[in-house]
Amino acid sequence: MSSISRKGLVWFRRDLRLTDNTAVREALKSSQEVYCLFVFDSLILQSLSEDDQRVQFIWYSLIELREKIRSLGGELYVRWGSAVQEVKKIVLELGVDALYFSRDYEPYAVERDRKIESSILALNRKVYCFKDQVMIERSEIMTIKNTPFTVFTPYKKAWLKRVHQEGVPDKPDYNVLWKKLSKINLQGMPDLSKMGFLEGGLKGDLKCLPGESGARKALTSFIKKIEKYEENRNYPAIHATSFLSVHLRFGTVSIRDLYRLAISSQSRGGETWLNELIWRDFYFNIIHHFPFVVEKSFRPAYQNLKFENDEDYFRAWCRGQTGYPIVDAGMRQLNITGFMHNRLRMITASFLVKDLQIDWRWGERYFAEKLMDYDLAANNGGWQWA
Repeated sequence: MSSISRKGLVWFRRDLRLTDNTAVREALKSSQEVYCLFVFDSLILQSLSEDDQRVQFIWYSLIELREKIRSLGGELYVRWGSAVQEVKKIVLELGVDALYFSRDYEPYAVERDRKIESSILALNRKVYCFKDQVMIERSEIMTIKNTPFTVFTPYKKAWLKRVHQEGVPDKPDYNVLWKKLSKINLQGMPDLSKMGFLEGGLKGDLKCLPGESGARKALTSFIKKIEKYEENRNYPAIHATSFLSVHLRFGTVSIRDLYRLAISSQSRGGETWLNELIWRDFYFNIIHHFPFVVEKSFRPAYQNLKFENDEDYFRAWCRGQTGYPIVDAGMRQLNITGFMHNRLRMITASFLVKDLQIDWRWGERYFAEKLMDYDLAANNGGWQWA
């Protein structure tokens, strides 16, 4: 993949794990020494409320990741500030000559990463980025006309064909390489309070345990339920879903691990769940090829729809006070726990747009503020579908 580097730096982002982590694996293979970094990007944090559970989830996941790296002889350096500036500063402080990270596809991240790559290359250091959070990315599959897929069913067929042809590599075993992890005494990890966020545990009845350990617990629980997933996922009162979406969002579990689980289950439930994983890749495909969807309708015919946009109706929807029990139950679940069952996401979104006649972007922004597992591509795709 790359020439041997004397000192490599892994920049963790949406991959907060050591297990089956592409950037970690390549850095260990291609560097004599490896350092680890995470940056709390102040440009993202400044728009979040002080009690945002996602920041807490990341922080506690980083605590676990740091302890794991320390047990292997290394250190996780955690910075807070402009990612563009902080990555460059620590490259210079540590004296590394190669930066390794996994690719992101959201428009802000793409532009940020472009700036960082340019600044690191200007220092005569190398930059390597990898596919990690999806199975299929960017232009790896295209239509026979060499255009991006815009309809799910043909995309799914092409996705399955490519994955089945290429196969999924076994989970890598690079234990022998951990000795390459290294450390230098630098500043410690910033406190939540210092960054302007409340300290304390994650709230709500549906607690999502952070870190790889939390992902393993959710995965172990779901293995027992996956065979009946196709039927039981339709009933919000049944805990039949995986509760792995937040772990996928922040990379405390590998997408390849979840694919292996879906295939190994050899059940209708496994097939249905795999379908959801393919939808996730599809939405990343859309946002990569059509970044305008962040603000505009994917289908031009819907761009100029007229919405009534009654603010009182919207507030009632947000608070779970519409008088429609299933809608209100879903919104209260979201507000209290930061989670909402997928069926309820479809119901509440459809109700807001089609019954209350409110612009889908209002709902999308509210979900973005509240969902623990908020992912721009999936959230936007779901609301565009509604």
